[in-house]
Amino acid sequence: MMKKKTERRVLWFCLCLVLAYLGELAVTSGSACADTIALIDNVKSTWRAQDGETVEQIIANVSKVAHFVPRRWGVAQANDGSEYVFFSWVKYRNQKAAEYAITWKVASDGTLKVESPYAKPIELGWKAFALSLIATEVAEGERAVNLRFLHDPVNFNFVMTAQGRLGDLLRHGRCTISDPVGLDYLQKTDDKDAAKSNLWRILIMVNCDIPGPIYLTRGGVIVFEKSEGQTWEPRSFFAKRIAAYPPGSWFDHADPED
Repeated sequence: MMKKKTERRVLWFCLCLVLAYLGELAVTSGSACADTIALIDNVKSTWRAQDGETVEQIIANVSKVAHFVPRRWGVAQANDGSEYVFFSWVKYRNQKAAEYAITWKVASDGTLKVESPYAKPIELGWKAFALSLIATEVAEGERAVNLRFLHDPVNFNFVMTAQGRLGDLLRHGRCTISDPVGLDYLQKTDDKDAAKSNLWRILIMVNCDIPGPIYLTRGGVIVFEKSEGQTWEPRSFFAKRIAAYPPGSWFDHADPED
C-alpha cells in the first residue's frame, strides 16, 4: 500500500517548476529551466511501462477511474547531485495540500528508474497502477471508490499464468472478485540475502460458482508474485491450481503434495 501521507508529500527543491495544467506549460526563462524541461521531456518520451505504455497514457487513463488529479511536473536534486523527475497529483480537484509524487531517478547514463515504492505498480501498466490506488482508497476509507473497476476481472489480465491471463481465467471459472484486493511492491529488507528480491504481489479474494471445497470457492485467496525481470509465480494454493489447470476444473484433481 502507499506510504503514510506525511511520507508522500512533495519536497520542492527545484526553483524552476514546470507546471502542467490541462496540457499547458507555464515556465520561466533561463538555462536551468531549459534543462528542467529536457529532463521532463525525456521521461515522457523514453520511459515505458512493461506493456509499452507511456507515462502520459497512464496518467490520462488512471485519472478517469481513480481519485487521481494531475498537478505538475518538476525536477529535484539530492545533496549528492542525483537528479529526480517527479510528477505530482492529488486525490480531489479542490485539494490544496498533501500532494503525492511519482518520482523517477535519472542515472548518470540517462537510465530512468521509478523510485517511489507505492508507485512501482505503474511499471506494470495503467490498470495495475489504477488497481493499486483504488485498493488503497478502500483501505483508507475514501468516499465514492470505484469498486466496479476494482472488482472487474478483465482489469487483472496483466497477470499472465501458464493457463492464460488471470482475468480471463477468473471469468471462465465463474468467479467474482470481492474485497480485499491488494497490489503492492515489496522491497527486500536484507541486502545480504541475494536470494530475495524486490517483487510485486497481488492478492485477490474470490467467490466461484464451481464445484470444490467451500473454503476455497467462497472467499478463496489468490496470490501471485513477480520479481523484477521475471514472470508471475503462483504463491497461494488456489493460485497454483489456477496456473496448473483449465478454468472451472481447478479442484477436479488431487495433487500428491496437497
